[in-house]
Amino acid sequence: MPNPLIQIKNLHKEFITDEIITKVLHGLDVSIESGEFIAIMGPSGSGKSTLMHIIGFLDKASSGKYLFKGKDVTQFDDNKLATLRNKEVGFVFQQFNLLARTSVTDNVKLPLTYTKGLTAKEKEQRAQKAISAVDLTHRESNLSNQLSGGERQRVAIARALVTNPEVIFADEPTGNLDSKSGEQVMQILKNLHDQGKTIILVTHEQYTAEYAQRIIKLKDGIIVEDKKVIRRHTQGLEK
Repeated sequence: MPNPLIQIKNLHKEFITDEIITKVLHGLDVSIESGEFIAIMGPSGSGKSTLMHIIGFLDKASSGKYLFKGKDVTQFDDNKLATLRNKEVGFVFQQFNLLARTSVTDNVKLPLTYTKGLTAKEKEQRAQKAISAVDLTHRESNLSNQLSGGERQRVAIARALVTNPEVIFADEPTGNLDSKSGEQVMQILKNLHDQGKTIILVTHEQYTAEYAQRIIKLKDGIIVEDKKVIRRHTQGLEK
């Protein structure tokens, strides 16, 4: 039996500021297989973004174990975590985090700056492939500040894709979008999942969570529900 892609055991997280200890996650146990589409839900302050930051190598747990592909990464130093971030995961955030007045192609190529062994031509080809995957080839020369919110989020997804990561993390990816743009973004994530990508989505919106196949609900830093669901949304991406 192969190891789960992600496995956390008795995971705790606390923040210390001015000698005040704030406990955020309380002994979580979660196992995620390669190829799953997971939605992590919960009210503000429930710990869902903190959990995503830990399993996405952006932060470290205070205690407990985190196994990625069977390896305990809990004790990895910052350099090792940075390598994992660059090779294994891609991020899509609510605020897009694109470079202003920079072309779509150059925004998408940015993560490849840290990828060794690629020629300029190979980087360009990877960027074009990722841009095509989000149906924005016609916009690749446009500057990011010339795009709509939905288009900017699709660029962010292409940027997350360009390193061919094992996992794509999406933190409230529809939070700043109108309903139509939000549906297009979620359809792209669904299509990527159908192609074999592992998707881990953080959202407070039930409609958005229903693109997933499994929903994990947090409340006050504790998992209160973890169940597989019937995916509600099955239509293809509208051109």
